[in-house]
Amino acid sequence: MMGWLNGKTALITGGASGLGRAIAFRFLEEGANVGILDISASAAEECVKQSDGRITAIIGDVQSLADNRAAVDTVVDRFGCLDVFIGNAAVWDYSTALVDIPDDRIDAAFDEVFGVNVKGYLLGAKAALPALVRSQGSMIFTVSNAGFYPAGGGPLYTGAKHAVVGLVKQLAYEAAPHVRVNGVAPGAIRTGLAGPKALGLHNETLSSLPLDDLISNTLPLPRVAVPEDFAGFYVLLASDTNSGTATGSIINCDGGFAARGLTQPAGGTDLPARFG
Repeated sequence: MMGWLNGKTALITGGASGLGRAIAFRFLEEGANVGILDISASAAEECVKQSDGRITAIIGDVQSLADNRAAVDTVVDRFGCLDVFIGNAAVWDYSTALVDIPDDRIDAAFDEVFGVNVKGYLLGAKAALPALVRSQGSMIFTVSNAGFYPAGGGPLYTGAKHAVVGLVKQLAYEAAPHVRVNGVAPGAIRTGLAGPKALGLHNETLSSLPLDDLISNTLPLPRVAVPEDFAGFYVLLASDTNSGTATGSIINCDGGFAARGLTQPAGGTDLPARFG
C-alpha cells in the first residue's frame, strides 16, 4: 500500500470512536501503522476487528501518565518506532454557562474537562516525546473553533481549548528542531462526543443536538461535517513531504468562523443567480 504516510506509525488518543476513529482508519488507508489509546474497551475492540487486526488497541485513561507510556511502549514494541502522536481524546461541556454550573460540582467539572482535554494532551506528549525525538516525528493536537472564539462551548470547554492552542505553540518551541507540533481545529461535527460525568452529561452525545439548525444561519459554509471530513488535515500535518516546514501551526477547518459577516454569515449567496 502506498500513501502519504507509508511506513509511518501513529498513536491516536480517543481513537476508538468519532473523529479519532476516522483519523485511525484514514491513516491506515495512507499506509500507516496505527495504535489507539481509548478508555472504552468495547469500542477499541470493534476497531481492531473492523481493521482486521491492523489497529493495535490499548485500553487506558489519557489522564494517566502510566497509561500513556504503556500505549507508547506497546506501539513501539509492535511496530519498531513512533512517528506521530495525535492527542485527540476530549469531553465537551455542552455549552454549560458558568452560572448554570452547580456550586458543588464546579471543582469536579473543571478537573474532568481540563483533565481530559489539556492534561491528557500534556501527558501524552510527555510519554511520546522520547520516541518522537528518535524518529524526528511530529505531534498533532485536536483543537476546536472554541480554541479561538466564544460560544463553541461553555467556559470549561472554551478555556480548555484555548489552553491547547498555547500548548501547541509552547511544545512546538520546546521540541524544535527535532519534533514538529501542530493542531487541527474542526468546527461543528456530527459525532458521539460525550460530556463530563461531573455535570451528568456523560450519556449525552453531540450528534443528538440539532446541529443543522444551530449553524444553518451562522457560518459561511453551513454544513455540519462528519468525522471523515477532517481526517485529511491530520494526514497532511503528519506527512513530512507535505508539511515539513510547519510547526506551531493550527489548521482552522471550522466552516469559516473567522470569515463571518456582520449582517449575514456568507456574502456570496447570490452568486449562482448572478452567474447563471
